[in-house]
Amino acid sequence: MKLSTLSRKAYEILWPKTLASQLIILLLAAIVVAQALSIWIFQDERRIAMVAAARDSLLSRAVSIAALIEDTPQNLQDRILEASSSRFAVFWVGTTPLAPEPGTSRFEQRLQGYLSKQLDQGQIAHLNIHADEKRGPRDRKFDHDDDDHGPSWRAVPKKERPHNLRKIMNKPEDLALSIKLTDGRWLNVATSYKPPPGAMIPLLVQLALTALATVLIIGIAVRRVTRPLKDLAVSAEKFGRGEELEPLTPSGPSEVQALTSSFNDMQDRLTRFVRDRTRMLAAISHDLRTPITSLRIRAEFIEDEENREKMIETLEEMAAMTEATLRFARDEAHSESAERADLNSMLESLAGDQQDLGHKCSVRMQEEITLSCRPVALKRALRNLIENGIRYGDTVDIEAVRSAGEAVIRILDHGPGIPEDRLKDVFEPFVRLDESRNEETGGIGLGLAITRSIIHAHGGTIKLSNRAGTGLEAEIRLPLGT
Repeated sequence: MKLSTLSRKAYEILWPKTLASQLIILLLAAIVVAQALSIWIFQDERRIAMVAAARDSLLSRAVSIAALIEDTPQNLQDRILEASSSRFAVFWVGTTPLAPEPGTSRFEQRLQGYLSKQLDQGQIAHLNIHADEKRGPRDRKFDHDDDDHGPSWRAVPKKERPHNLRKIMNKPEDLALSIKLTDGRWLNVATSYKPPPGAMIPLLVQLALTALATVLIIGIAVRRVTRPLKDLAVSAEKFGRGEELEPLTPSGPSEVQALTSSFNDMQDRLTRFVRDRTRMLAAISHDLRTPITSLRIRAEFIEDEENREKMIETLEEMAAMTEATLRFARDEAHSESAERADLNSMLESLAGDQQDLGHKCSVRMQEEITLSCRPVALKRALRNLIENGIRYGDTVDIEAVRSAGEAVIRILDHGPGIPEDRLKDVFEPFVRLDESRNEETGGIGLGLAITRSIIHAHGGTIKLSNRAGTGLEAEIRLPLGT
């Protein structure tokens, strides 16, 4: 099996089927992506702002400490420098500047200009930045030898180096600052400020609250649209099965209300159309009975026996057709309410009736099946098929299974079958494969037409096919309904 086929099947299985679920998933995905991009962008901006603020604070503090050192006796200067140092910055006074020359980059020159405004006129200060806010720390390889080559801090004599100088200057965001004092010594500042990690919990809580609000809002909005659509779908299915329904109450958005109103109008027009045609058919069939009876009486007085018998036979055929049509119209006009019925019991009852008449009829079912139907009409349709199978095939086997939300009924006989080009013709009214219209050989040709009409009225389908070998198979598919 190809990978594309597997992907398509996985998509069909995992992707939700309802409109509400699809909208919620798409919107949640959009929110998560947008929030992730926002967190990434603003997290970087936060880091830049915090680093800039820390450097500005450090520069101001270094200027203040330089001024304080100038006014403090030398025996107290070490205490001041120790108190000013922290785990991110170290201050000390020595003969060698940590930053031997001012930095030459635009960023260093900008900070140098800021520092010059803070210092006294003519005071010398060197500033080196080994990382900036946007690009982060610069790549440097530190030597582990105690020579005077490599990073600037190695130029500081060992006796003047604070114990944690190497540790601080090997971290990212490092800064080196040297301010020359009036006695020729240098106030050195080494710092490596690393912003604290971003607090993800508040951001995740914000994302969760946004997602929850989105789900609630979308759920309410979509429910307002899908609920009347679901009611409309259920009503359309029931109407397709021939059930009589009350008009739906329009609800939801204006577009859905317009759709519901159109469905109500269509249902009303179709119902009236079917009733008018059924009443007209019944009236025609009823009115034909009188002239046929009159002709039957007159035919009795014909002296030519051969012609008399043929005319009487023809009139009886016409009378049978009229009666059958009248029964069909009467049944159609009869409003039978739909209800849940046990298909197993119905089929076993029909098979039992044939067995009581001495015919061979078996039923095979794997599970219990219940469906919404008009039991009397459906039983009549199935009886027509079973009786046809008995008439032409002597033995009938009935199977019933549940498949994909449908009840599948198969009626199999062992007769001669039907020519392939005539399989669809037998469903037409008054069509028979044999020329005889004798009741003993199959009636007048309305049985299968009535059967198909009943099956279609239940929203189902019926298909005839010749079996391999001998016999005919009638397959009926009926929706299980709700």
